[in-house]
Amino acid sequence: MPLFISSIASGSNGNCYYIGNGHEAILVDAGISCRETEKRMARQGLSMQQVKAIFVSHEHTDHVRGLSVLANKYQLPVFLTNGTRRACKLAIPERLLHRLADLQTVAIGGLTVTSFRKYHDAAEPHSFLIQDGKYTVGVFTDIGRVCDRMVDFFSKCDAVFLEANYDVDMLMKGRYPFFLKNRIRGGYGHLSNTEALDLFLRCRSSRLSHLFLSHMSRDNNDPELAYNLFSEHRGDTEIIVAGRYAETAVYRVGAPQISPHTLFEQEVFVSYPISRQVSG
Repeated sequence: MPLFISSIASGSNGNCYYIGNGHEAILVDAGISCRETEKRMARQGLSMQQVKAIFVSHEHTDHVRGLSVLANKYQLPVFLTNGTRRACKLAIPERLLHRLADLQTVAIGGLTVTSFRKYHDAAEPHSFLIQDGKYTVGVFTDIGRVCDRMVDFFSKCDAVFLEANYDVDMLMKGRYPFFLKNRIRGGYGHLSNTEALDLFLRCRSSRLSHLFLSHMSRDNNDPELAYNLFSEHRGDTEIIVAGRYAETAVYRVGAPQISPHTLFEQEVFVSYPISRQVSG
C-alpha cells in the first residue's frame, strides 16, 4: 500500500505536513489555523477524519498556532516532548497529551513514528521518521546542522520534507540585523540550500522518489533558485517546492505518479513545476 503525503503549509508563517496510508494519517505540526488546515486539506481530497494524531516538532508559533483548536475539535492525541510542552501554552486536556522521548517509536494504526533530537533553538526539538513497514518518510525541518542520526535516517527515506531555508548570499546581503543572521546560520537555526543539497547528494537512497524543499525563507531564499539548484542533481528524485501560502498536491510514495512536470504553483510566477495541482 502506498503512502500519501502533502505539505499543507511550510514556512515561517506556518508549518503542517500530512502523511497517511489510506486508512489513517498523522500531521506533523499544526502551525496554521484549524480552519485553514481543513480548507487546504479539503482542496486536495484529504479528510481530517483519517488523521489520528498530531506530532509536534517544537514550540515555535509557526508550528503550534492551530494545535489547540485542531486537537480539541477532533479529539486528537498530541505527541510532544516534555520540553516542548513546558514551552507551549496549550489549552488541551491532559488525556490528549502524550510524552515523546528521544528515539521513541509510536504506533498509529499501520504507521510507526520515530522521534529523534535535532539541533534547533527550542526547548527540546525533535524530527520524525514515519514508516508503514515498507515505505519511509522523513520530516526534517528547523535544523541548525546535520547530525549523524539525521544522515542515517535520511539515507533510509523514500520521501523527505527537507529544510532548505536560505541562500547564503541572500541572507548575508539582506536586511536582517547581524544577530539574526548569526542565529539563522549559527548551528541552532536553519539549514541553507547548500547544506541541504550536500546532505541530498551524499546520503540519498536510490529509493528516494520525492524531495520536498521545505521551510523556505520569504526574505532569504528564492523558490526558483532553490529548485534549479536541486533539479540539476535530481536523478530519479522528484523535486517539489513546499509553498508558504498553499498546499502541495498529494503525492503517492510507492505507486505510479502523475508527473507534476506539467503542473504549476499558483503563488509563484516562474514557470517551473513545483507542486500544486491546478484544476480547470
